Amino acid sequence: MRSTRALLLGAAAVLFAAPASADSLDDLIAKMTLEEKAAQLQDSAPAIPRLGLPAYSYWNEALHGVARSGEATVFPQAIGMAATWDKSLILAEGKTIAIEARAKYNQAQKEGNSGRYFGLNFWSPNINIFRDPRWGRGQETLGEDPFLTGTLATQFIRGIQGDDPNFLSAAATAKHLAVHSGPESDRHQFNVNPSRQDLSETYLPAFRRAVIDGKAEIVMCAYNAVDGKPACANDQLVNGTLRRDWGFAGHVTSDCGAIDDITTGHKFTKNNVEATAVAVKAGTDMNCGFKNEYLDLPKAVAAGLIDEKEIDASLKRLFGTRAKLGILPTSTKTPWSNLPYSANHSPEHRELALRAAREAIVLLKNDGILPLSPGKKVAVVGPTAASLIALEGNYNGTPVGAVLPVDGITATYGAQRVRYAQGSPFVSELPLPVSRTALGEGVTATFYKGTELAGTPVATQRYRDFDVNWNWISPTASVNPNDFSVRFTGTIKVPEPGTYRFQLERRRCDANAQVERYTIRIEGADPLTVEEKCSARDAGGSANAVSVKFDDARPRPFTVEYAHRHAGHGYAPALTFVWQTPDGALQREAIRTAGGADVVLAFVGLSAWLEGEEMDVKVPGFTGGDRTDIRLPAAQRELLAALEATGKPVVIVLQAGSAVSLGDEGKKARAIVNAWYGGEQGGRAIADVLSGKYNPAGRLPITIYEGSERLPDFADYSMRGRTYRYFTGKPEYPFGYGLSYTGFGYSDAKVDAGSLAAGKGQRVSVRVRNDGKLDGDEVVQLYISTPDRRDVPLRSLRGFERVRLAPGESRTIEFNLDPRDLAFADADGVMRIKPGSYSLWIGGGQPGTAAPGAAVSFRMTGETALKP
Repeated sequence: MRSTRALLLGAAAVLFAAPASADSLDDLIAKMTLEEKAAQLQDSAPAIPRLGLPAYSYWNEALHGVARSGEATVFPQAIGMAATWDKSLILAEGKTIAIEARAKYNQAQKEGNSGRYFGLNFWSPNINIFRDPRWGRGQETLGEDPFLTGTLATQFIRGIQGDDPNFLSAAATAKHLAVHSGPESDRHQFNVNPSRQDLSETYLPAFRRAVIDGKAEIVMCAYNAVDGKPACANDQLVNGTLRRDWGFAGHVTSDCGAIDDITTGHKFTKNNVEATAVAVKAGTDMNCGFKNEYLDLPKAVAAGLIDEKEIDASLKRLFGTRAKLGILPTSTKTPWSNLPYSANHSPEHRELALRAAREAIVLLKNDGILPLSPGKKVAVVGPTAASLIALEGNYNGTPVGAVLPVDGITATYGAQRVRYAQGSPFVSELPLPVSRTALGEGVTATFYKGTELAGTPVATQRYRDFDVNWNWISPTASVNPNDFSVRFTGTIKVPEPGTYRFQLERRRCDANAQVERYTIRIEGADPLTVEEKCSARDAGGSANAVSVKFDDARPRPFTVEYAHRHAGHGYAPALTFVWQTPDGALQREAIRTAGGADVVLAFVGLSAWLEGEEMDVKVPGFTGGDRTDIRLPAAQRELLAALEATGKPVVIVLQAGSAVSLGDEGKKARAIVNAWYGGEQGGRAIADVLSGKYNPAGRLPITIYEGSERLPDFADYSMRGRTYRYFTGKPEYPFGYGLSYTGFGYSDAKVDAGSLAAGKGQRVSVRVRNDGKLDGDEVVQLYISTPDRRDVPLRSLRGFERVRLAPGESRTIEFNLDPRDLAFADADGVMRIKPGSYSLWIGGGQPGTAAPGAAVSFRMTGETALKP
């Protein structure tokens, strides 16, 4: 098979014309009725056959790989991507997404599929600042720092959009403009009045960089209001800052439902007709909504609220994006028009996913126990060790061939040396997948054509875990994902007698399914049959359950039957057989497992069933997708305490999308590895780091605080006391922190000018060397502070490079600081360079955190204000 690179090089040898001209777009729009124009401003734009205009869905997702359209390369969740601090990697991920997007789009077009998630407009990346660790969507961001976020987002956008002079390989979106970061439960009516200083210093810089440097084709406006005006109806924010000040020439889309919020949430307008007019006039070109809000635009024109020419301007910007993608009738073939589906999830893309998962891992603590020697007997314990969703995160593709942590470790250390126990639930109030120890050798799935489990089976498949994701894929090659039934059979051997509760959870469902039915049968209980459609955003929990009292721990047979029919394309869900166990049963099993081990690997953390976007979850520590407590959930803290009480050495592997405080249990652990939601190769990457096959070098893109009580109120958007730039306390682990199996030293820190005139740039250099005995990456970080000023952040990241050095190797690293890098926002939000002393620290982390590094300073003369 030819590599993806070869396919693209072959395509590039063909000459392609430029996309549709502005005049041709004007001609196309002029032929439309007002009602047709309004319909084209919806995220699902209908076909206009008389104009040769095909239907097109603008809504697609690619947060960490092409999402929600079946098999794709699944990279670590965005916060894990940020933990790599690797610009070249993020660029490569973006390019991979673009290739897979075109491969999927081309195949969808052949199949007549113009539905959601198969277009070329990607509503990624999320570049809101992760200002508070309680925000459930923080996992989707690139961290808490505007410079790191903006720099990595720019690389991601460039990768997705490509460097072709005429066409975009795909279109990227910087979202959500602006000042958007929870609470999730209030987002449809919340108003933020940020200080002008915080707005310019923290909330807008990443968007500015993504637009000016990254040339993002799309910007998404937020649900919340800013300064009393809904973001998608905020003329100053969209037409002013975005278009006038930054020169943005692409199109603006609403967040989904945000136009409806203008009236129903914010009460900013009396009705939707007014809302549509104020949104388009403010610069929001497209409506993503569930009520087709922009179809009221003709009424707004008739009422004199908006001129049709203003609608034409928005439509021209939308068609301009489609023209750059080469998918209008007036466009021509692009370099990617013949890219085959085989380019999707190619071997080289899987290798990139492994590289990303490795680079994302942050070693937080190590007393020398890591790397583990190959002869150790290992107990793998904890709820994330065999959890698929703890690899996936949210906004994810279907991870075909995903490597769970327990399997990665077993492959590395050998089945004879590895024992597994689930240990605890994520939280005691919610179920989790039935443990593989209870399922013995796994389950058998027998598939049938149609929904009646009748006739000759069309396929049989074995699964080690009853935790499968079939979203937009065929469970096996001979199964039609739109019309099938399946019977899972196996046995359940519980860890000890007691009453257990079983359910079937479904994720990524579609309420338009024609048939969705399941039955659970377990020896000793009445069967349960459920006929209900699953339409939850991601978590498909149900109140329907089977309770079984086990008088002994002998294996009992069970079956789960599931039937699915859908008229569309491949909307089969993810299915997970889950249980709730008697109090302490899983922990006691884990202690027995640990007893025969030399070392315990404790896999703990969170999942995208607990933290995420506007979720129906309310248990201690979590509400609506957000967190109310940043400590590890109580059930898992108790597990860690019990494991550490055995006297066995404990290594904690943390999987989460946000900051998790480990407290006393973290202090007692011999080592701590932060692996995030690692994507399809997460389990293999963890094993590679634990064994020393890969030397970790990830750095925290967030601050891990000791507890929520050290933080301001979640709904307070002032940056005072938040993030490393303004927090004056002692964190559990600081932003930029990460250890290695080798050591690095710094010397010869220099600046070009000891005295610098305001408005000039500054070049900085430092010598970095590997003082250890192993090859390793160092993340060289440059921070700036101004000791003479009290109205600016404590310190600010202004440069970083990830470099690989062999033992004894040294390299000079240079940073070029432009005037904006030397400026800070004043009380009016103006970026100013002022005279005084400027201190620079270049090292493997922040100054004062024991990270190696070197300092240098210079004086600034004069003063100047920068343009917005």
